[in-house]
Amino acid sequence: MSTAAATTRPGAVLADLLPATRTRDIALVLGGAALTGIAAQIAVPIPGSPVPVTGQTFAALLVGASLGARRGFLSLAVYALVGMAGMPWFADGKAGPGGATFGYVLGMLLASAVVGALARRGGDRSVLRTAGTMVLGSAIIYAVGVPYLALTTGMSASAAIAAGLVPFLIGDALKAALAMGALPSAWKLAGRRG
Repeated sequence: MSTAAATTRPGAVLADLLPATRTRDIALVLGGAALTGIAAQIAVPIPGSPVPVTGQTFAALLVGASLGARRGFLSLAVYALVGMAGMPWFADGKAGPGGATFGYVLGMLLASAVVGALARRGGDRSVLRTAGTMVLGSAIIYAVGVPYLALTTGMSASAAIAAGLVPFLIGDALKAALAMGALPSAWKLAGRRG
């Protein structure tokens, strides 16, 4: 399939612009996991919160949007499983199961699949659609991560929201703005090359 056909075909994501092979899919899944692990190392501590600001959520949402629901979910599953097995690529170089921030990793699994499904429906092809897709993906991450944080630390719901959600809203808005520029631009560039 030509690049031009992939860009106009309903249900395509950016990864579909590459020639389809099992090797491609494996490389994309492993690359998505590695990207997320590398982005997790960009971590800035937040005073009073066990949750740092990281590039991890941004990478997870980009992986989902670029690879689609199935490959995006598999990438984040590899990331989670390898990190649980001992690879120190969770935020701040941590590894192993559990921990106060592991709920965010679980939320990223779900968010990557939802964002990938939306991308297959064109949710990454315009600025406004990309904004909505990224906001929904972030909301899913917090919907899993914040309650998990409260449960594992004994925080009240309001304390978990204050420590695990509120400090990250501005950063998430900036990440969404980056995605709003990058994803539609990538589709435009791909269309010109086709």
